[in-house]
Amino acid sequence: MKAEEIKNMSNEELNAKLSELKTELFNLRFRHASGQLENPMRINLVKKDIARVNTVIRARQIKG
Repeated sequence: MKAEEIKNMSNEELNAKLSELKTELFNLRFRHASGQLENPMRINLVKKDIARVNTVIRARQIKG
């Protein structure tokens, strides 16, 4: 997901996306631990997307 896409989302969409990404990360970690994950790099990509969403949310909180 690109940063520009995240910046164009509303606050409700950001919170929903954050929840979705956290659920996906949990599932990826579970599959990785059980040895069923085909692409372990996907975990890093999801973590970075979570960080991007959190950054935009925090910037909007500071901005007011």
